[in-house]
Amino acid sequence: MSTSFLLICLFGLGGFSYFFGRRRIGALTRAARVKQHSRDVYHGSFVALCAVGVPLIVLLAWAGLSPLLLDAMLEDFLRRQSPDLSLGEMGVAMAKVKAYFSGALPEAFTGELIRSGSAYFAELRSASNQARSVAITLLALGGLAFGLSKLAPRFTARPAVERVFNAAMMMASAIAILTTIGIVLSLIFETLRFFDKVPVMDFLFGLSWSPQIAMRADQIGGAGAFGAIPLFAGTMMITFIAMLVAVPIGLMSAIYLSEYANPRLRGIAKPGIEILAGVPTVVYGFFAALMVAPFLRDSGADIGLALSSESALAAGLVMGIMIIPFISSLSDDVINAVPQTLRDGAAALGATQSETIRQVVLPAALPGIVSAILLAISRAIGETMIVVMAAGVAANLTANPFESVTTVTVQIVMLLVGDQEFDSAKTLAAFALGLVLFLITLMLNVVALYVVNRFREQYD
Repeated sequence: MSTSFLLICLFGLGGFSYFFGRRRIGALTRAARVKQHSRDVYHGSFVALCAVGVPLIVLLAWAGLSPLLLDAMLEDFLRRQSPDLSLGEMGVAMAKVKAYFSGALPEAFTGELIRSGSAYFAELRSASNQARSVAITLLALGGLAFGLSKLAPRFTARPAVERVFNAAMMMASAIAILTTIGIVLSLIFETLRFFDKVPVMDFLFGLSWSPQIAMRADQIGGAGAFGAIPLFAGTMMITFIAMLVAVPIGLMSAIYLSEYANPRLRGIAKPGIEILAGVPTVVYGFFAALMVAPFLRDSGADIGLALSSESALAAGLVMGIMIIPFISSLSDDVINAVPQTLRDGAAALGATQSETIRQVVLPAALPGIVSAILLAISRAIGETMIVVMAAGVAANLTANPFESVTTVTVQIVMLLVGDQEFDSAKTLAAFALGLVLFLITLMLNVVALYVVNRFREQYD
């Protein structure tokens, strides 16, 4: 049985167990003529959890571990059949075996080793599927029998069910935390490997970025140049341009929608602005590359300015448009959260509406607005597609927004595209850039939390 079919069977058994458990406890309670400790819903949930919980965990673990075990057994079989295979040849042979097994590799491209390995792999897959089906079925039936055996009018089903759900929520929280820790540790370990090959100071303060392998010995790429200052400068320039566009427009639109617009206009305009947040970034990239960049280039030529067809200005403008909904929506929510009593008090003192907004509402909402802006900055720093399509990939160290630049995220993509060896400084540089980007966004989040906690006002 396939994994999907087993999941369907498990969920079907869970539904049956739930309703059967409820009916069963009702019959037991009527026969015993005593008051139940827990409601029927908890007894049904307990039986369903007993029938589905452990089998579902085993099924997920089996799905994650069995491919690793099968690969190890297949590698051992191929090693016994052909002991002289190198590590690279072994990987190619295993890939061919799996491709031939799935029907993606024609017979003409196979040999005796591939065919015998495919037959052995088919036997392993069949045995694994059969063992999995038997194990899941026995565990499910055993769990159902155990759950039904525990049913009784005075059985504490509610605490048992709540303990299971508490454990599930703790596990979900632990997965999120462990995932974050795993990402950070992987970045740190690979970055340390990179710094074994490239000095830290050369990376952080170098003025030339050229990680590609040179075709001639006299090229700068012969030894590699990993100075990241051009990448940081390009990232900051595009982010700064984007914020110049997004912050005024987003903040003023939030003020208008929350303070001036009537409910009907607000109900139309706010969802319209938030639609921009759902547009894929590649669409913004096409818009920047096909419309904004040519328009800026032609307009600059008309007034005597030399603009590149790919420029930081084009990428920053379009990125600012993309970020407007983040600032507008979050700032609108923060402004609406300011108590109406503050506005009424300012009006009672004779303040106009604009004076109330400037001197009362915005200062009260300032921590939330600053948090929204910092969140938008983090979003801009992490953007890739718009920069690739509108600003280019050239690592130029310049303060001219009319020239082509690149960012940290673009270079991470460029370094990891294609078949790469994870022992070279070129590939490991992507992890160093990722760690720097992570630290920058972390600092922005820390600043946002500090601003909120430092200047937050408590209102009754």
